[in-house]
Amino acid sequence: MSTSTTPPTRGEVASTSPPDEGLERHRRESALQPVQLVWGSLGVAFTLWFITNLFLAFAYYPQWFFNSKILMGILGLLAGVGGAALLFWFLNKAIEALPRRLEHGLMPYAFLLPGFSLIGVMLLYPTIQTINYSFANASSTAYMDPPWANYTHLFGNAAFWSAIFNNVLWIVIVPAVTVALGVVVAVLADRLSSRGEKWSKSFIFLPMAISFVAASAIWSTTVYGYQPPGQPQPAILNAIWTALGNQPQSWLTIDTGRLNSLLLMVILVWLQTGFAMVLLSAAIKGVPEDTLEAARIDGASELQIFFQVVIPQIMGTIITVFITVLILVMKVFDIIYVLTNGRNNTDVIANMFFREMFTNSQAGRATAIVVVLLIAILPVLFYQVRMFRRQEAQR
Repeated sequence: MSTSTTPPTRGEVASTSPPDEGLERHRRESALQPVQLVWGSLGVAFTLWFITNLFLAFAYYPQWFFNSKILMGILGLLAGVGGAALLFWFLNKAIEALPRRLEHGLMPYAFLLPGFSLIGVMLLYPTIQTINYSFANASSTAYMDPPWANYTHLFGNAAFWSAIFNNVLWIVIVPAVTVALGVVVAVLADRLSSRGEKWSKSFIFLPMAISFVAASAIWSTTVYGYQPPGQPQPAILNAIWTALGNQPQSWLTIDTGRLNSLLLMVILVWLQTGFAMVLLSAAIKGVPEDTLEAARIDGASELQIFFQVVIPQIMGTIITVFITVLILVMKVFDIIYVLTNGRNNTDVIANMFFREMFTNSQAGRATAIVVVLLIAILPVLFYQVRMFRRQEAQR
């Protein structure tokens, strides 16, 4: 009589397992681990307390660290990186102590919570406080009577409307010119040899490495500089102007037709054209070659190919560059502050805020100006987010 040595199947093994094993596993997954939850939560709280107090100590008690900025920098780096790792480790342990279903639901939000908290502390709270202070007095110690008095003064001030008009000019002119020059330079550079393209793009991108203050100083001395009549004119603009038989001009004081504002805009266009060129050049290189060949086969000229084939396919990049430069233009400050400080009808919103805040010591009016600028920027930001979502949906 022979006995079968066939191994049991998976179903037979499962059927011979203890009937209470599945219930025990379910009970373990559904159980709360209070000890792990407590020490994980305490670890999160202690880590946050320690990091916060350490950075406060850097500011208020530098003598504890021998007044050494190097030591405080090293400790800050260690506390920032190590503290973040420790915080997420304790947070993970606390979440793992919850029942399995609750753990899976909370884990993504728990790891997003520190980032959202940082955004709230660094962005949302200051925004709310700024709006609140815009109804306060010059020292932000009491509300105005009536509370909207700062806005009444602002909108009744002719200098404010002049600054608004200048901002509109900057918004209309600078982004459009920057994008147009970026497209032109990108197309022309792509037609050069590989080495010529590299050097030309590097040369045009170079101003991006210069700060706005340094660029303003460069243009003030080398381009817009003024010397009295009869003296040598080292600045380019007056050198050309006097060579034509005219008297030297103080260009940045001429507000006829807002000429001085237009000359200030040239500096920002010079700084940002390289940024536009890099992004637009990458987009142009990404245009499928078969669409270009199909247009050539159909008899389209190079100009028609550029405007009817290339431009529509890089329109997303064009809009992105345009909006990025637009947001920068709405906050422009450095160039105006360095060269004119708002004199001769060149003032803009950001410079007006700086003057009210730090020169006139009018904190309430200054924050009201910031709120106006914030309201003006919000539609642009919403449109940019909408465009990004649309582009992501099309991919």
